[in-house]
Amino acid sequence: MTSLLRQLCAASVVLAGVFIAGCKSPTSGANSSGSSGNDILVGEYGSITGPQATFGQSTQDAIALAADQLNQAGGINGKKVKIFVQDDQSLPANAVTAVQYLINNDHVVSVLGEVASSASLAGGKVCQQAGIPMISPSSTNTAVTQLGNYIFRVCFIDPFQAAVMARFAHDSLHATSVAIFTNNDQAYSVGFSQNFKKAFTAMGGTIAIEKSYSQSDTDYRGALTAIQQANPQAILIPGYYNDVAAIAKQARALGITCPLLGGDGWDSPDLITNGGSAMNGCYFSDHMAIDSPDPNVKKFVAAFQAKYHHMPDSLAALGYDAANLLFDAMKRAKSLSPSDIRDAIASTSNFPGVTGDITINADRNADKPAVIIKIDNGKFVYDMKIKNPNLPLSQQ
Repeated sequence: MTSLLRQLCAASVVLAGVFIAGCKSPTSGANSSGSSGNDILVGEYGSITGPQATFGQSTQDAIALAADQLNQAGGINGKKVKIFVQDDQSLPANAVTAVQYLINNDHVVSVLGEVASSASLAGGKVCQQAGIPMISPSSTNTAVTQLGNYIFRVCFIDPFQAAVMARFAHDSLHATSVAIFTNNDQAYSVGFSQNFKKAFTAMGGTIAIEKSYSQSDTDYRGALTAIQQANPQAILIPGYYNDVAAIAKQARALGITCPLLGGDGWDSPDLITNGGSAMNGCYFSDHMAIDSPDPNVKKFVAAFQAKYHHMPDSLAALGYDAANLLFDAMKRAKSLSPSDIRDAIASTSNFPGVTGDITINADRNADKPAVIIKIDNGKFVYDMKIKNPNLPLSQQ
C-alpha cells in the first residue's frame, strides 16, 4: 500500500487476497464461526501516520506479507484471511475508537496490534471486554497482557529487556554510574527506566541522576546540562526514535560523549536519518538483528525485500511473527470463534518465529532472548545476544 493511501485512509485495497481497509471499512457481516463467506476477518490497528509512523508502517507491511503468503498457500481450511487496518496515530484515544470499529463494524474475530504500549493498553481493554483475542507484536510494558486472558504478545517484556541493557552496561561497558532520561508521557519509557534502575543497582551500579521530559518537549538542553554535570559513564534514554535522535544531537552539541543506551523503541531508520553521527557508538536492546545468520531471518528478509524493496526492521519481524502465530493458532483451533482462537493462541509452544522460538507462557507473554545492537558508522550492527540477564555475560 502506498504512503498516499495510508495517509488518506481511503477505500479498500485488495492485494493477493488480503483486504486492507482504511478509516472507513465496510461492514463485513461475519458469522458466528468467525468468517464471512470464504474469508476470515482479522483486524489490525497501529500508527500508520503520526509521530511513530515507521513503527506502524513496518508492522503493517509485515502483516500484509504474512497474509499474502498464507493465502497463496491455500489459506486456513480453504478460507482466505482479510486484514482490516485502522490508523490510530499512536494515540490511546484513537486506539479505543479504532478497535471498537474493527470489532463492531468489521466484525473481526481477532486483532493484531499495537506497537506503542500506551495504545495497546487502550485498545486491549476494548478487546478484553468484547472477548476478542488480541496479539501485540511489540508492546513491552508489563501491564498490557495483565489486561486479561484475551490479550497476548510475541515480544519480550520491559523488565527483561531493561535488565538485559543493565547487564550489558555493567559487564560489557564496565559502567558503574549511569544517568536516566525518561519520557514521562510514555508507559514504555517509564517502565523501562524503573526496571533498569532496579536491575542496575542490584548489580552494584549507581544512578548518577534521573531527569525526565514530556512528549511535547523539543529543547532538552537544560536536563542534559544537569546530566552532564553528574558525569555518568552512560545515559539511558528509553524513549522512541524521534525523541532520541533529537536528544542525541543536543547532547553531542553540549559536549556529552558517553554512550547513549536504549531499548527496542529506538529501532527505526529515522533514528539514523534524524540523529546522524550523534548516534554512533550508542547501543540498544532489540528483538532481532538484521544481519543475523539465522535461516529464518534470512528467508524473511529476502521475502520482505522482494515485496517492498527495502530492508525490514525488528518491528516488521515482530509483526510477521504475530500474524503467523495467529494464523497457526487458527489452524489448530477447534473453530474460528474468538474463544477457540484464544485457547489455541494460549497453547502455542515452540512456534518457529523470525525473532526466535515462541512459547506463550501462563502470563500470555513470550519468553525469548534479546540482542544488543550497536550503531556504527550509521548502521545497526549485531553486538551480542543475552539470554539471562541475571547471569554475568561470561556465563551466557
